[in-house]
Amino acid sequence: MSEWRLRPHRHWAPCPGPVVTVVMDGVGIGRRDQGDAVWLARTPTLDRLEQGSWLPLIAHGTAMGLPSDSDMGNSEVGHNVLGAGRTFDQGALLVENAIESRRMFEGEAWRWIVGPPAGGTGALHFIGLLSDGNVHSHEDHLHAMLREARSVGCPRVYCHVLLDGRDVHPTSAHTYLQRLEAELALLSGDGFDYRVASGGGRMVTTMDRYEADWSIVERGWHAHVLGDARGFASAREAVETFRAEVPNVGDQRLPEFVVVDSASSEPVGRIQDGDSVVFFNFRGDRALEITRAFVEESFDGFDRVRYPAVRFAGMMQYDGDLALPPRYLVAPPEIAGTMGELLAESGLRQVACAETQKYGHVTYFWNGNRSGRFDPALEDYIEIASDRLPFDERPQMKAAEVTDAVIASLRRSPPPVFLRLNY
Repeated sequence: MSEWRLRPHRHWAPCPGPVVTVVMDGVGIGRRDQGDAVWLARTPTLDRLEQGSWLPLIAHGTAMGLPSDSDMGNSEVGHNVLGAGRTFDQGALLVENAIESRRMFEGEAWRWIVGPPAGGTGALHFIGLLSDGNVHSHEDHLHAMLREARSVGCPRVYCHVLLDGRDVHPTSAHTYLQRLEAELALLSGDGFDYRVASGGGRMVTTMDRYEADWSIVERGWHAHVLGDARGFASAREAVETFRAEVPNVGDQRLPEFVVVDSASSEPVGRIQDGDSVVFFNFRGDRALEITRAFVEESFDGFDRVRYPAVRFAGMMQYDGDLALPPRYLVAPPEIAGTMGELLAESGLRQVACAETQKYGHVTYFWNGNRSGRFDPALEDYIEIASDRLPFDERPQMKAAEVTDAVIASLRRSPPPVFLRLNY
C-alpha cells in the first residue's frame, strides 16, 4: 500500500460528492481559428461550464514527463498524471536515458537477447512501430539497438515494422522506411544480414489493445512469425503497391506484408526456434497482446499454428501485475499513491467507465499502470464494448452508451463518491 494518505483539508469543507471527472480525448484549447474543430463546433455544455471556475493544464512535453516540449501528449501519460496528480519520467524519456547512458546495453535482458544463439546461428528480430512520434516508440531507439547488435556480432537481424500514420503524418511511412533501410544497408555485408522482413499498418497489424480485436494480432503473427502474408521485394514496394490499389489509404491501415527473397520467393525473416525477439514499443497498451502470444504457452487469443521457442523481451514491462513480459530492457516508471488507491484506502466508492478502446485509460493508466482493482468491493469498472469499425466511420463511438452507464451509476443509492469516464 502507498505511504500517502487522504486527510481532511484545513480550509475546505468535506465534499459529499459525487464528483465526476470527464476526460475528453482530443478536446483542448486550440488556436481558435478556422483550423480549430473544437472552437468551430457547437458546444453548449462546454460553453456553459466555461462560465464557471476553470484553468488550463499543459498536456504535453516535460509537464507530462516526456523528453522535450516538442513531444505531444498522449492517453498513457495524460491518464498517468491525472490519476497520480504528479509527473513521472515516462517511457520515452526512460528509454532515451537508458540508451544514452548505455544502461540498456549493459543490462541482463539485453545481454540475454544478443547472447547465443542470436549471437551465433540464431536471428535477432525487432518488432515495433516505426516512426518518431514518441508516443509508442521512436525510430532512434531501434537504430541504436541495431548498431549495438552489429557491434556485438549478431549476424542476422530482421525488422518487422508497423507503420504509423497516426502519431505522425498519415502517409509518412516512406520517410521512416528510407532512413531504416539506409541504416540496415550500412550494417550489412561481411557476413552480416540486416533487413526489413515484414510489416503492416498499426491499426490492422499486431497493435490491438484491450482485446478489442484479436484478429489484428493474428495478422501480425502470420506475417512476422509464419511469413504468411502478401510478398514484396521490399517494404517500400509494399507501401507503394497498397497505395496504388487503395487510393487515400493512410499508413495505419495498410495491409500486412512480408519481404521475400528475389530468387526463392521465400520470406526472408520468419521467426524460428532459437531466435531472439525484441518488441521495441515502450508504451504498453498496444504491446501487451502480441507479448502474450510470444510468452504464454497456454495462449487462447487465436490459433498460432506454430509457436517458436524464442527469447522474448519487451522494451519495457507492459503489465507489472501480470509480470508481462518477464524480461524487459528498461524498467517502467514506478507510480504509487494514485487517486484510485487513496480513495480505496479511505473506503470511498468509485466508478470508472469507458468503451473498450479507452477502458484501459481510466483503469490501467489511471491506476499507475496497474491492471487490477485496489479494492473490488469499492470499485466498479464498466466497459462498453467498442464497435469494430474505423473511427472515421463512427466518430461518435460509444459516447451515448458511456453517458447512459454513468448516469445509471449516479442514480444508485447511495451513489459512488467519485466517477471517472473517458470519451
